[in-house]
Amino acid sequence: MVAEAEDTDDESYAIDCPVLATERLVMRAPRESDLEQLVALADNRHVAEMLARMPHPYGEAEARAFLAMASSRRAGIVYALTLAGTGTFVGCAGLNTTDRGLELGYWIGEPYWKRGYATEAAHALVDLAFQKTSIQVLHASTRVINPASRRVIHKCGFQYAGQGMLNSIVAGQVPVERYRLDRKTWNSLRNWVHF
Repeated sequence: MVAEAEDTDDESYAIDCPVLATERLVMRAPRESDLEQLVALADNRHVAEMLARMPHPYGEAEARAFLAMASSRRAGIVYALTLAGTGTFVGCAGLNTTDRGLELGYWIGEPYWKRGYATEAAHALVDLAFQKTSIQVLHASTRVINPASRRVIHKCGFQYAGQGMLNSIVAGQVPVERYRLDRKTWNSLRNWVHF
């Protein structure tokens, strides 16, 4: 999942960052104690290549900059994804403000791929976006070479909206698929199927 543009200052997208509990995850604001696990998981070219703003290599300085950005957001939110039973940090997800509106974004550390954590987090954030803002459409995008992210987007009910280009810090100019989920469709899907 990619975030396509720098954040905007549109306060209509401002959301408090409540702790969210899903079946297997506790989603909370990132904090200093996540630093070591954040660096260990984010310093992975396979992860960074799929995102717009994650650099590679990724060290303590990048992690501290991310934590500072996450804590100072005025619009949009960032969550640390942690396992409910152990508190283990497994990735991040959020709702970012872009020039097109509010956009869902997420990444999961490679050791935790193929376990459904991205879908679980995405469902929670889609619900949060529509419940806590007045948006009519939520956006998402993914690199065209990322079928796992595409599956997450489809499981959340997003519909294909076209293609575009993205400037990735690691991969340069890359093609992306854009998706959208409108409020009417979300209302019809509120009883998410558990995956």
